[in-house]
Amino acid sequence: MYMLSRIREDIKSVFDRDPAARTTFEVLTNYPGLHAIWGHCISNWLWQRKLKWLARTVSTLFRWLTGVEIHPGATIGRRFFIDHGMGIVIGETAEIGNDCTVYHGVTLGGTSWSAGKRHPTLENNVVIGAGAKVLGPLNVGANARIGSNAVVVKDVPEGATVIGIPGRIVSNSKDPSASERSKLASKYGFDAYAVASDNPDPVAKAIGRVLDHVQLMDSKLQEVTKAVNEVGGKVCEEELPPLRVSEFVEDEKAAANRRKSEKESFDPTI
Repeated sequence: MYMLSRIREDIKSVFDRDPAARTTFEVLTNYPGLHAIWGHCISNWLWQRKLKWLARTVSTLFRWLTGVEIHPGATIGRRFFIDHGMGIVIGETAEIGNDCTVYHGVTLGGTSWSAGKRHPTLENNVVIGAGAKVLGPLNVGANARIGSNAVVVKDVPEGATVIGIPGRIVSNSKDPSASERSKLASKYGFDAYAVASDNPDPVAKAIGRVLDHVQLMDSKLQEVTKAVNEVGGKVCEEELPPLRVSEFVEDEKAAANRRKSEKESFDPTI
């Protein structure tokens, strides 16, 4: 029963984090990241019972099947999601918290041949982009984000976003501006991931500037409204209608379906 509940949790985590997932049967049969995690559950169980050769053999078998190499000694939390798989390497003393997400080509590796703790520790809700390398017995704080192809060799604080080689922090959720951006992004229905002011991505930088501007205008409007109402005025007593990005997405999907239908109904022989 415990294994079944874990499998249900893992399948649900796929639906929560991958919009391409359609049905439970598809996820169960066509997501090698899940198969790798379930294979690790078996190899880790054997490893803890000192059946180390058998544990390594099971691990190698699932590596052949999935392209994901997880050492039987690694510690993995609940609802761990490996998207795409292929080329992922997770070392023996790596520790992964709950609700973490890792994309293809990621390495959680060591920098020493000495025995003992030599691989990273990921706290809860960490996301690591494709091709990133996290090396050494460092700690990646909860809710941190590591960009694609980054090379991280130092501790990452909680809520930080790290990019580049070597990895550098470009955003921290504890910064006031980052916090305000995150709140505004949630209000308008999208993810403000990596919209730091010094992010090299011009689109992300533009979004960050827009969010800063909106936040400043909102605060000034609140001050003006408060001052006017204190002298007897009645301004902005009604709340603004919410902006739901999902509505625009649904409209775009409907338009795409309509174009597809028109294309299929078109007969070039006429």
